[in-house]
Amino acid sequence: MMHRSRLPLLMWLHAAFLVTTLTPGISAVQLRKQLGLKRYETAFQLLHRIRSAMVASGRERLRGTVEVDESLIGGVHLGGTRGRSTERKTLVAGAVEVRKAKKRGQRMAGRIRLRAVVDASAASLGGFLEDHVFPGTTILTDGHMGYHRVSAQGYDHRPETAATLPLIHREFANLKTWLRGTHHDRVERQHLQAYLNEFTFRHNRRFWPFSAFRRVLELGFQAPASTYREMYSTDEFGTGIHPR
Repeated sequence: MMHRSRLPLLMWLHAAFLVTTLTPGISAVQLRKQLGLKRYETAFQLLHRIRSAMVASGRERLRGTVEVDESLIGGVHLGGTRGRSTERKTLVAGAVEVRKAKKRGQRMAGRIRLRAVVDASAASLGGFLEDHVFPGTTILTDGHMGYHRVSAQGYDHRPETAATLPLIHREFANLKTWLRGTHHDRVERQHLQAYLNEFTFRHNRRFWPFSAFRRVLELGFQAPASTYREMYSTDEFGTGIHPR
């Protein structure tokens, strides 16, 4: 991720430490101030290169019991269409492992996966599951028709009411709060996947922040080093730039 960078190594380490250990993360505006950089674009590229090291190739897929749902990111715009419309918003598919908490009868969130998808079709949602959830896993979803092929894909599909998917709903709420608070909802669809990757990385290592710092440096040796021009010449979903 540091390929052909003119920034000092100590600055890279400082930036990686801030991104991985600060509970709310850090925006490019704040990172520029913290590191004393002159240009916002430098901080922006630095952050995205670090985020590219937050997805390990060949990472283990989710298993056990997994809640799956989708949510629209971007808020309700004047004249926009409600429901699952992606006209002015971006649809994000999410999955979270269901784990038993220490208190009897309670459940807690395990690992999560998030992906910006084109639509809520069976092809889009089925592809997300195949990439991120191990076959044979018990899948809990709502009654949306986009999940009607899940059983045929080799999963134990159990449609539920929306009220019985508390963990994935909480993750989406936390995601939106983070985007609104740290990044002030100024996230373009072209780069949304990078922010989803950071949120996922942060969540899955929320109990081990210093381990997260070490891990992002390890992955950084293999992460792509996209240029600023490459980041903005990709398609509207950042395909080929931001790992999915």
